[in-house]
Amino acid sequence: MTNPELSHIVTLADAMQGRKVALDADEATRAAIAKRLGLIALDRFVVEAEVFAVAGGIAARGSITADVVQACAATDLPVPAHIADPFDLRFLRDIGADASEEEEVEISADDCDVLPLEGDRVDIGEAAVQTLSLALEPFPRHPDADRILAEKGVLTEEQAGPFGALAQLRDKDAS
Repeated sequence: MTNPELSHIVTLADAMQGRKVALDADEATRAAIAKRLGLIALDRFVVEAEVFAVAGGIAARGSITADVVQACAATDLPVPAHIADPFDLRFLRDIGADASEEEEVEISADDCDVLPLEGDRVDIGEAAVQTLSLALEPFPRHPDADRILAEKGVLTEEQAGPFGALAQLRDKDAS
């Protein structure tokens, strides 16, 4: 695995003491994260967390704040967004030890923020980047996308669907 763009290692010994983590990514780090996540720009990325020990591992509770620019899924125009997302992660030993790699494992919503603890350390910076990745809009849409697409002759779903075709026939017959 390559080195994470924003790395901040916390050990189990650190977590036993309780630690506050505050990270503010610099310009080069933000550019590297933006490239990895397919963003046009990442103008701000701040992580604040409390890290503490829990039975079987390490917990990290905090938030990420980011100002991102994504490409519109329909027009490729820039779509700026502000993200403020809390996280509550548990890095635990021996989770999923029963399942082989080929075996399908079902997890509940409560299990989604539980990650494996490998060794005695976690990378809070990498966990924050992954949290940002999950918080991004999967199909960002520019506010003018519909107008721009209409000007280029692209039909909406309603126009292209069966009812749109019937409406066009009706309009043709009315002429």
